[in-house]
Amino acid sequence: MKILIKGHFIALAIAAVLMTGCATVDPYTGEKKTSNAAKGAGLGALSGALLGALTNKDDRGKGALIGAAAGGAVGGGIGYYMDRQEAVLRQRLEGSGVRVQRIGDEIKLIMPGNITFDSGRTDLKTQFYSTLDSVAIVINEFNKTRVLVDGHTDSTGGADLNQRLSESRAGSVGRYLVSQQVASGRVYIAGYGPRNPVADNSTVSGRAMNRRVELTLRSL
Repeated sequence: MKILIKGHFIALAIAAVLMTGCATVDPYTGEKKTSNAAKGAGLGALSGALLGALTNKDDRGKGALIGAAAGGAVGGGIGYYMDRQEAVLRQRLEGSGVRVQRIGDEIKLIMPGNITFDSGRTDLKTQFYSTLDSVAIVINEFNKTRVLVDGHTDSTGGADLNQRLSESRAGSVGRYLVSQQVASGRVYIAGYGPRNPVADNSTVSGRAMNRRVELTLRSL
């Protein structure tokens, strides 16, 4: 029992070091923040340590150390990979009208309808090509990323029409990325019509926000 407890505390110590060692200060707020890579490494270390302690019955403390090191490498690797990708995307898409949102180990690129498509149309605006070119360059650089392309509409018009419109717009974005050398096996296309609003459909501004294409980037 003492050995198991020792291994447990070793794991907690490793996780704490990994999480605090990569803390940074937000230049705008002065708030101390921990990077997603550090969080992933800490959680991976803790999980790995517990598993290592359980599986190495002869020396649970040693098992915890080995498991923590392996788990931290895996967890931190994904977080670091997505951190780098997020930084490049924010730089490339600054001023484009595309919103970059980080949720855990996922990155969302939110593309409002007013900059991607004309009203009721499914062919991309030519002005938006350069923005998608930038997205494709980054996706090709980070070649262990899969891309979920989701189309969304507001609630005006018939349900069938909106569903087809959302699918067609997502398809247009997906096909353009493939035309820019993004492997088709990494691109997944879906349309959701008006089912996932992000704003109030009873207002003009709300409907404009709901008409969008979202790219969700995940590690393979």
